[in-house]
Amino acid sequence: MNKFDLKETQNNMQIEVVLPHRCLLGEGPVWDAKRNVICWVDILAGEIHEYSPRSNEHKVITAGQMVGAAVICSDGNFLAALKNGFGFVNRGTSEVTMITNPESHIPGNRFNDGKCGPDGRFWAGTMSHADEPEKGSLFVFDKDYLVTKKISKVSISNGMAWSLDHKIFYYIDTPTYTVVAYNYDKSTGEINEKRVVINIPKKDGSPDGMTIDSEGMLWVAHWDGWQITRWDPSNGNKLLSIPFPAARITSCAFGGDGLQDLYITSARTGLNDVELASQPLAGSLFVIKNIGYTGVAGVEFTV
Repeated sequence: MNKFDLKETQNNMQIEVVLPHRCLLGEGPVWDAKRNVICWVDILAGEIHEYSPRSNEHKVITAGQMVGAAVICSDGNFLAALKNGFGFVNRGTSEVTMITNPESHIPGNRFNDGKCGPDGRFWAGTMSHADEPEKGSLFVFDKDYLVTKKISKVSISNGMAWSLDHKIFYYIDTPTYTVVAYNYDKSTGEINEKRVVINIPKKDGSPDGMTIDSEGMLWVAHWDGWQITRWDPSNGNKLLSIPFPAARITSCAFGGDGLQDLYITSARTGLNDVELASQPLAGSLFVIKNIGYTGVAGVEFTV
């Protein structure tokens, strides 16, 4: 594991590059607590990655289509939001079993980000592959394999998190430069009463993936912002900014023993030769060990 110290890093935090591999569009980190591995996707390469900090083993599953997000299932396999819809991915054989495609009538769309909610439902959103505004939606895939559209006219569906009491759902549609909140009903998965809780200054870069810590604070990755930030959703205040050696920081998730390490994904897609030369670590999976905050245990999809 390579270490990369940044002079601007706060509180003596040390950013490390987890492994030499560089993704085109790394996204969606999720900690698999049963196996003590960090999993993430390379959307454009159609890959699901898995890395063990203990054994230093790196595994790659090729799905044969773009993978917007993948979550852990109770049987140890993955449930993924793919270019062609929702499907299960066998962790041992890499076999993909497609279930349903709620946007089969919109071939120009793809899934972008997703996460299991506190009740085990899989939330995943779509976007136009050509970045056309308001062409996407946010869907929920439940334990009965039924899909429900929750939010329409989404441009770039991105970060999701749920409050510690599971009564609030936080959501990012990237071009809005906001984090919005909805009242959340854990028993039904219904959301209502949308309001803005965080406004992101455009100079900070576009808000992308998101996670929540054990204090109820939100961590936001910034595309073209070179940073991760921590926010208090109760008042919209920014509490912390951590700079990175790559512009396109895409998402973050807590992992490791006691969920005390923060894993961060990044991208190199769309960068020209000059930009790539100035940020050779673009596309890396980063980690800040013992960051000083702890995460919230993820939820598996029950099969």
